[in-house]
Amino acid sequence: MTRTVDVAELVDRAREGQPRAVARLISLVEDASPHLREVAAALSPFTGNAQVIGLTGAPGVGKSTSTSALVRAYRERGKRVGVLAVDPSSPFSGGALLGDRVRMGEHATDPGVFIRSMATRGHLGGLSWATPQALRVLDAAGCDVVLVETVGVGQSEVEVVSLADTTVVLLAPGMGDGIQAAKAGILEIADVFVVNKADRDGADQTARDLKHMISLGRRERAEALWRPPVVKTVAARGEGVQDVVDAIDSHRAWLHEKGELDRRRARRAEAEIEAIALDDLRSRIGDLHGGSALTTLAKRVVAGELDPYAAADRLVEGVGG
Repeated sequence: MTRTVDVAELVDRAREGQPRAVARLISLVEDASPHLREVAAALSPFTGNAQVIGLTGAPGVGKSTSTSALVRAYRERGKRVGVLAVDPSSPFSGGALLGDRVRMGEHATDPGVFIRSMATRGHLGGLSWATPQALRVLDAAGCDVVLVETVGVGQSEVEVVSLADTTVVLLAPGMGDGIQAAKAGILEIADVFVVNKADRDGADQTARDLKHMISLGRRERAEALWRPPVVKTVAARGEGVQDVVDAIDSHRAWLHEKGELDRRRARRAEAEIEAIALDDLRSRIGDLHGGSALTTLAKRVVAGELDPYAAADRLVEGVGG
């Protein structure tokens, strides 16, 4: 039996800061509820105010500890904070393997903090497919800052840059992170670099290597660009966290000054619209004659009766018709 959902009431309650309403809306998003379009329409007038900060990096660099430390820093400023912690999916249930309350238990009872673990459910890029809409929920619910912590999957986690206003890339000494940074292309996506676990040997060298690579990258471009600062922290002890917040503030000021914040958010909306349209198209293709149309066209391509482009044209025409 389908559960009745009063979307307008849920949104009103979420805007009042009721955690259950926020959680329910995010669940509707994650479950691709039939009410999803209604939810998006109801949230839209109240979005665009939250500062979105993405945190990414390889496993073991201390992303969750750093996220928790940033939550504490922003709460000390009186900010309402939302956290979307994207976890790998269980192969059995499809749910998140790690629990938000386990990793950030100190904030669990704070009414000014909302934490949600989201499963990737096979989606590549370090984020859940539902993350953009879940972000809208937290934005509309009055969060001043939303921290998006990626799954930490190495070289494919760069998708967070399309979602965040400021992307923080965490590294740690002794993990070969300097080489990985170059390989993964994170030099291009980072707005702030954080060398966490800076009490370990090699932290200073890691920071120097990063600064050197950043300087090489800047020589290749003539235009004035943001120069990502390199900050050292020991997040487990709260050391250097305020320096990270200051670096994020500086980047936000630069975004406003250069008009880059609006451009980034426009690109984010473009990607979101495209993803929704493609998902709808895939759904229609699957529904077309029970999927047999695609199978028939594929067989004709194999037989040499059609080329792939002509087959694609016919498939699209069938969906459009």
